[in-house]
Amino acid sequence: MTQPAPKSPEEIRRLRALHSQMRERDFARIHSISEAELVAAQIGRSTLRLQPNVEILLNGLVACGEIMALTRNESAVHEKIGPVEKIVVGPMASMTLGEQIDLRLFPKRWKFGFAVEKQAEDGAVRRSLQFFDGDGTAVFKVHARPATNPEAWALLVDNLRHPEQADHITLEPTAAEAAGGEPAGIEELRQHWSAMTDTHQFFPMLRKLNLPRLEALEMVGEDYAWQLDHSAVEALFAAVAGTDLPVMAFVGNKGCIQIHSGPITNVRLMGPWLNVMDETFHLHLRLDQIAAAWAVRKPTSDGHVSSVEVYDAGGELIIQFFGKRQEGTDERAAWRTIVEQLPAFTRTHAA
Repeated sequence: MTQPAPKSPEEIRRLRALHSQMRERDFARIHSISEAELVAAQIGRSTLRLQPNVEILLNGLVACGEIMALTRNESAVHEKIGPVEKIVVGPMASMTLGEQIDLRLFPKRWKFGFAVEKQAEDGAVRRSLQFFDGDGTAVFKVHARPATNPEAWALLVDNLRHPEQADHITLEPTAAEAAGGEPAGIEELRQHWSAMTDTHQFFPMLRKLNLPRLEALEMVGEDYAWQLDHSAVEALFAAVAGTDLPVMAFVGNKGCIQIHSGPITNVRLMGPWLNVMDETFHLHLRLDQIAAAWAVRKPTSDGHVSSVEVYDAGGELIIQFFGKRQEGTDERAAWRTIVEQLPAFTRTHAA
């Protein structure tokens, strides 16, 4: 299949002027460019190129006060409002562990960064910091809020400023990871699964066994994982909305995972979108892009932990839910009951 010819920054700006109201992600997809190339085309106008330095970013955001952190994938957008607190910086992964902003950042996936200023229809200037992977796909964005400290924000932008300010970028697609050998069978998977004492052991276990996440769920057996009906996602939100039951909602991509911990109150359905519109947490989930949902049990030293995992047609994890719990305690009975009572997948429904 012939690849479309690359578009120059001038052509991108011309097309963007004709479709100025279209969402960036939609515009980029329709015109066969990456979102990072679209943003870069405005360098020297409304955009400044930044270094994708996670350590400088996190340290600078601490001083900025209230911000909005946004992490998304193709099917879910996760937004949290609050201050950046309790940062932990590492070469492979960095974290923020604040009550509102809870992130897991993977610096090696970050290739491009930009500071963007846009004038809204009401005349106000909207400021954001946007970071992308080598393919030009967004991994993390930060939006300034009315309460954001403007001096700290300006200093952070200055500290991140890239020495190169040309209005084009060269994409650096990440090579696909090579297979690690023969995948494990059911008996080996169940042996390792049953031996887990912490949920954080799950991903290393999958890598050791050379098993994709969804394939492991399909193999392990219904005492540990069972498929749910498509309606289970809406049923989950209906069960927790307006209660004081604290839940954890994880949305991520290859460069960042963002977590909400707490109750969920205001849930709205709008077309294919399920939306949460709470004071400090906004979620937008495309129900029509859900291919499969699973209930999962993982053993821990405090009893098994129940989660709901939602996948797209490509087998990629869209969103994951847990009941919030304290280390050293069993999960809340109310959360476990909700998960176990969600409608299960049946072959009749599939037909």
